[in-house]
Amino acid sequence: MASEELACKLERRLRREEAEESGPQLAPLGAPAPEPKPEPEPPARAPTASADAELSAQLSRRLDINEGAARPRRCRVFNPYTEFPEFSRRLIKDLESMFKLYDAGRDGFIDLMELKLMMEKLGAPQTHLGLKSMIKEVDEDFDGKLSFREFLLIFHKAAAGELQEDSGLMALAKLSEIDVALEGVKGAKNFFEAKVQALSLASKFEAELKAEQDERKREEEERRLRQAAFQKLKANFNT
Repeated sequence: MASEELACKLERRLRREEAEESGPQLAPLGAPAPEPKPEPEPPARAPTASADAELSAQLSRRLDINEGAARPRRCRVFNPYTEFPEFSRRLIKDLESMFKLYDAGRDGFIDLMELKLMMEKLGAPQTHLGLKSMIKEVDEDFDGKLSFREFLLIFHKAAAGELQEDSGLMALAKLSEIDVALEGVKGAKNFFEAKVQALSLASKFEAELKAEQDERKREEEERRLRQAAFQKLKANFNT
């Protein structure tokens, strides 16, 4: 009897375990619902081809900078009056007119052929290699032609004494009808003399100002003396 009852209990237990394995277990009434498991985050996206290209370009430029082969990045806005303060406004206007005269293509640049024509008209023709050497000496962006800023740089170097006497750029600066030394640095031969001259002009201005102040003081003293004499005369008349 006991063995039959034990066999029935084992059979019921096996059936219950089979039922639990075959289907989900229902939560009892009133019990909180189980929290949903968080979904796994998607794996990080690999960098795109454009990002790889941009990074490669930045690394290449950094290597060029370290090796001294990088081209300088120019400022988009060019103001000749602030970048070349040693030149007067009149001189810059004259140089601009000259630049536009030989800019036959009206593209804002003087290329090799236009420079060749300019030097021929100035009476100092140059060889092909000489023209290329002229451009190379002031070509800051390595585009093989002269911008207006680079054109002004020729006269800046000429006024500063940074050009060789027999160079094509010096011939251009000398044969132009613009006296850079006179207009740019007020008659000084170089920037050091221009600085001395500016100081001399400042000293002259201070001397004139001091003389004017002394004259004003002298006039005030004379006025005071006249008033004192008048008061004395008035007092004598009243007595």
